[in-house]
Amino acid sequence: MKGIVSYRERTAVSALANQYIEIARNLPYSKIGTQSGNPHGELPDISNPVESELNGISYQVYYVINYIDDPADGTIVAGTDFAPNDYKQIKLYVKNSATGSASSFFTSISPKGLENLDSGGAVSISIFDAVGQPVPEAVIQIKNNSINPAINLTRLSDSSGNWIEVGLPDSVNGYSITVAKNGYSSDMTHPITPQNLNPIKPDATVSDGQVTQVSFSIDKLSDLTFIVLNQSCQPVPNVDLRARGSKLIGTPSVFKFDNEYVSSSNGRIVLDNIEWDNYSPIANDSEYMIYGSSPIQQVSLSPDTSQDFTLIVGAKTENSLLVIVKDASTGNPIEGATIELQKNSGPVSVKFTGGSALSQQDWSGGSGQADYFDTTRYFEDDGNISNNGVPLGLRLSMAGQYYVPSGSLVSSTFDTGTDETSYTILTWQPASQNPNASIKFQLAANNDNETWNYTGPDGTSNSFYDVSGTTINSLNGNRYFRYKAYLSTQDSLSTPVLTNVNINYVSGCRSPGQSFFAGLEGGEGYKISISMPDYQGQIVENATINGYQVLQIPLSR
Repeated sequence: MKGIVSYRERTAVSALANQYIEIARNLPYSKIGTQSGNPHGELPDISNPVESELNGISYQVYYVINYIDDPADGTIVAGTDFAPNDYKQIKLYVKNSATGSASSFFTSISPKGLENLDSGGAVSISIFDAVGQPVPEAVIQIKNNSINPAINLTRLSDSSGNWIEVGLPDSVNGYSITVAKNGYSSDMTHPITPQNLNPIKPDATVSDGQVTQVSFSIDKLSDLTFIVLNQSCQPVPNVDLRARGSKLIGTPSVFKFDNEYVSSSNGRIVLDNIEWDNYSPIANDSEYMIYGSSPIQQVSLSPDTSQDFTLIVGAKTENSLLVIVKDASTGNPIEGATIELQKNSGPVSVKFTGGSALSQQDWSGGSGQADYFDTTRYFEDDGNISNNGVPLGLRLSMAGQYYVPSGSLVSSTFDTGTDETSYTILTWQPASQNPNASIKFQLAANNDNETWNYTGPDGTSNSFYDVSGTTINSLNGNRYFRYKAYLSTQDSLSTPVLTNVNINYVSGCRSPGQSFFAGLEGGEGYKISISMPDYQGQIVENATINGYQVLQIPLSR
């Protein structure tokens, strides 16, 4: 019974199709066209279908009509046929309104007289993927609302990724063309607007007897996830981030992809179904800036892939420097390179590439914070530390008009996120103090966030880190970390000053080949020295640091 019903419906659809084919055949040749198509006419198209009922079933009937440039008398593309509208191809569709199933029927109609009764030009469209291979069956939308009647065409690319639309009326930058395919990115022409005065691929111009060639590139969509972490490898929510691709739709700097996002509660920004491109993050946040990333600075997203992009963010400072060290021949990041930063013969700050850094340069929020969250607070002090002086930093407190002899401060707990942590270097600023004053440190680490045994370089409580840039010993394999700062003076009229502490480490939260310096003084006079065993070192003299600076250094063997 089911087969009989299907047969009867096919018979009914064929009869309905024949009826509408004959309607088209009986029209004058110049009138054969669709309401928003090319050629233009009064026949219904997909946007304006005719509703018809047969045997109790409702159908939608519409036409797709286009000119055919028959190669028998030459083609406009080859320059051998300047009247390319040789005949019209009619595609009739009968669509079951209930099921959505559509049947198609084809016929061709030739003019009785000369073929060039209809004038026009042509648009030759080529569609490629990311590696230059043709994309068949891509949906091509051709629109022109600047002419009367307006044109709104939908075509499909052939097996070679091409389509030629002939017989189009003259129009200067009037034809908007969009190319798409299910599961693929899209590509399009762009109008000239105040926001895009110089589009790279402007809306197409068509002239009588001329072929306008336009190429498009689409490929399968991909996914990209930004993972936003702090220096302790913990997720950071509510970070404002701009994600920008490298593809331009206009010059000088009109980007195809340039959007703003905010990290979620788990520090994620998920970009689903985006096209292949090179994507770069830009921090727009008032509190955070990017201290490092993996991969470095941008990710090259290939078609039909899913990739993660890890960003290490920290407290935003007015002036900072991100140094990126790579092998000059391979472009690969160099792990363990030494970066020395010095301003105008002042103290030298030393860091190393390939790891992360726990950094604090503000203690003005006071004590009472066990776990490091508020970047301005710490755990406790002995009452002999001043934390709100100007310029910002730690000093000994005063008893009347004199500084107390000594004081100490314990930091909040820094969480590196894993017990697979290797602690490398301890640095602080200023590294040099008044001859009568001193700063020294002891460090403690554990995996229970409870047991704090402070030790120095020899692993005992009898030693202290008293030289900035000293290697950290005996703490590896521990997730949680604290420092204890000891300030002392032999002159009651002077005090040591601590403006910055950095603890460098390597864990699962890595910034390969990168090292970051925050809280710098702006201006000229910086000397940046980069060295690595088996490589030729480099020195950058009299560098200027204003705002967020990025310095890329290639090292040769």
